[in-house]
Amino acid sequence: MTMTRRAVAAAIGAAFATPALAQPGWPTRPVRLISPFAPGGPQDVPARYFVDYLTPRLGQPVVYDSRAGAGGQVGMQHVATATDGHSFLITSNSVATLPALRRELGFDPFTDLLPVTMVTEAPLVYCVRANGPADLAAYVARAKEAPGRVSVGSSGIGSATHLASAFLMQKAGIELLHVPYRGAGLIMTALLGGEIDTFVGDLSLALEHIRAGTIRPIGVTTATRAPLLPQTPAIGESIPGYAVPFWFGLFAARQTAPDAIRRLNTELAPLAAPDSELSRRMADRGSKLLLDGPAPLAARLAAEVPQWRQVVQAAGITME
Repeated sequence: MTMTRRAVAAAIGAAFATPALAQPGWPTRPVRLISPFAPGGPQDVPARYFVDYLTPRLGQPVVYDSRAGAGGQVGMQHVATATDGHSFLITSNSVATLPALRRELGFDPFTDLLPVTMVTEAPLVYCVRANGPADLAAYVARAKEAPGRVSVGSSGIGSATHLASAFLMQKAGIELLHVPYRGAGLIMTALLGGEIDTFVGDLSLALEHIRAGTIRPIGVTTATRAPLLPQTPAIGESIPGYAVPFWFGLFAARQTAPDAIRRLNTELAPLAAPDSELSRRMADRGSKLLLDGPAPLAARLAAEVPQWRQVVQAAGITME
């Protein structure tokens, strides 16, 4: 009788020690992949591929759902508060910048979201018109000669492109005129039309114009040079400490079972091969497919949240 009671007690203890959502045979219902941005953004390419790739392998439908609003806050909070064990978030590095920009997020990215894996990493590229500064050194020199006169566009206050330029100003000791737009396409139009001096944005958007010779790239924001622009230096080569990779990561809701995260990583791992269709597709857009598990994503978040808090505070950036 004593052994039986002990066995029952041990079983009860084990049951309570196991996460409530760790059902055997996960998934047991459709899996939701939430994007916190409007359809048509760079997250769509890997996300839609994941839907088609994972659905037959998981044995349940994978549903892609865009829940845009408040710079990504709406979709992130939706996943952070999910309790079904089947909700995942594919988001840009805005998950690391929003804590610096908004006082009331409604969630904590460190405790309410579980890292699953890095998805992609890509450079932003700084470009000037063909008759603009010849290189980054000339660009910085011009900005120092005329503080606040050299203009740079962004996709809006608090956007990745805005923060990249705020960080550049702090690291290079220059003052640029920030001009916000409602999207990267409008920044490019403004550069080509002579409204602003500098484009900063997604490499895939700039490539056509770079190859046509209408604009000149002067630097990329990743720590190393971009394979599609091997002659263009990384900004960190001349401005030490500057690196702003544009990345996407996959997160799970806090109550998601560890087995679910392991299962997803196991299924996605083959896609990381350089010769996979998705790897080639992302490389053509200037992005690197990573899919390297939870630890690198957790480390990236831990490093960038305090970094962007310092940048935002020093720049005095406030959201409208």
